[in-house]
Formats: sequence, structure tokens, C-alpha cells
Amino acid sequence: MSRECQFTGKRTTSGRQLARRGKAKYLGGVGIKTTGNTLRKFKPNIQKVRAIIDGRIVRVRASTKAIRMGLVVKPLVRDYQPPVEAASATA
Repeated sequence: MSRECQFTGKRTTSGRQLARRGKAKYLGGVGIKTTGNTLRKFKPNIQKVRAIIDGRIVRVRASTKAIRMGLVVKPLVRDYQPPVEAASATA
């Protein structure tokens, strides 16, 4: 399973992190120099959520942005308690 949102399509992207040293020219230095260039990954905040899709409750992987935007329809939380009639009939 890939780290991808099923609603927005967000997935892991790659980028770079630059390491710099020096003092900016406008602050009186000779300028900022790049001393390192490291590959890194930007990972989306993916959560496993129970959602209603086509009338069925399914567990999906959704980004937090999709959840906040309301793209994910969550099922109702039921507070089920078994009937107590059998216990009260014998008492």
C-alpha cells in the first residue's frame, strides 16, 4: 500500500534541503554560500479512517486535509446496549 490519499491524491514528494553559511550582503557580509545539497522527502499526513463509500463502511487512507475539508463521510457512532428485558422478567 502506498502512502497516498484516496480522496486528494496527495503522496510522498521529494525535494532538497540546502545547507548554507555566510552572512547576507545587505547585512555587511560577502554573501551566503551553499555548502550542502541533501535529498529529502515530504510525507503527507495520512490516516486510516472508517468512511462510508457506496453505502458501506470501509477503512480508507485519507490525508488530514481531506478529513478537515469534509471529503470523508464518517459513519455514525452507535452506543449500543443489549436489551435488559430478560433480566427484569426473572426478578
